[in-house]
Amino acid sequence: MRIWVISLLSAGIILTGCSKNEEQARLTVVTSFYPMYIMTANLAKDVPGVKLVNMAPPFSGCLHDYQMTPQDMKTLSRADILVINGAGMESFLDNAIRQNTKVSVIDASKNIELIEENGNANPHIFASISGAIQQVRNIEAGLEKADPEHVKLYRRNAESYLSKLEVLKNKMHLALKNVKNRNIITFHEAFPYFAREFDLNILAVIEREPGSEPSAGELARTIELVRKNKIKALFAEPQYPVKSAETIAQETGAKVYSLDPGVTGSMEPDAYIKAMGKNLEALKEALK
Repeated sequence: MRIWVISLLSAGIILTGCSKNEEQARLTVVTSFYPMYIMTANLAKDVPGVKLVNMAPPFSGCLHDYQMTPQDMKTLSRADILVINGAGMESFLDNAIRQNTKVSVIDASKNIELIEENGNANPHIFASISGAIQQVRNIEAGLEKADPEHVKLYRRNAESYLSKLEVLKNKMHLALKNVKNRNIITFHEAFPYFAREFDLNILAVIEREPGSEPSAGELARTIELVRKNKIKALFAEPQYPVKSAETIAQETGAKVYSLDPGVTGSMEPDAYIKAMGKNLEALKEALK
């Protein structure tokens, strides 16, 4: 298992709509990790006096093993708003949130129908464009409630970003509508929402937890599944090594493609849209 113990000094930090002097920030918004940062950055664009700080470094991926540092605690103590993915993704923050009663928490998973696996909610809502759209709306509502003087700016930004996401969503649905082979094998459990949105059937998951190598028996069963169903494509993730996927590919003749759940990347506002655009190209090639 990967363990990330990294202070906010090495995390991605950006100021939105305020000067570089911390004293001039009237509202400090902390996001838990990369997907929440990208969504919030689009919503807080040009809103005066908002300081936006991302907690987990943008290369850390999902927060399965993230451990908070003393610097993280200091940052949270200064936060006015904390934006989290929710659905259990940030369970390590539970105690810190309980201790910091002044921070307003925006849970981006609020009122979203969650996919449950073995009694636990899958938190990777953002990997689906429809899920990301719902999360953006939740974050927008939370920001407007916390900063009512700038409701018009948040709504303007939301309309702009949501329109881009809707265009991409429609483009992907149209491109994948007539795909006949909808069986896929993914690297870990980041894609159930994505698969549900685009009517894909995940036959197997190579590694249930990132960094946990499958056993010889699990590999053998997956290889047999690939052969039996004549699967031609395996989908690994750019955030993790692809050794297991390559082993299966060598044994079956399937090809390994990259499918990005959007948990790492550049800090530019359109990064998520670009990542999903690349996913579309990969799917079109793999499932043709």
